[in-house]
Amino acid sequence: MRKGIHPAYGPVVFRDRAAGYAFLTRSTLTSDQTIEWEDGRTHPVVDVEISHVSHPFYTGTARVLDTAGRVERFERRYGKQG
Repeated sequence: MRKGIHPAYGPVVFRDRAAGYAFLTRSTLTSDQTIEWEDGRTHPVVDVEISHVSHPFYTGTARVLDTAGRVERFERRYGKQG
């Protein structure tokens, strides 16, 4: 790799404000805000709107749409053409 062209890659805390959850990972993102993590070190913190804790797919609150029922209801209402 060429030196001096890649962004700095280091530990960053991502915080899901809606769920009150934070996790430490490595990223190239930076932030002016910092937080003292459980290990006693200070890391930059990035606030995110959604994470695996608050996303409907992972929490089991996702809705499944009944598209076949909608098509059948449309055909009953307006008649099947063809």
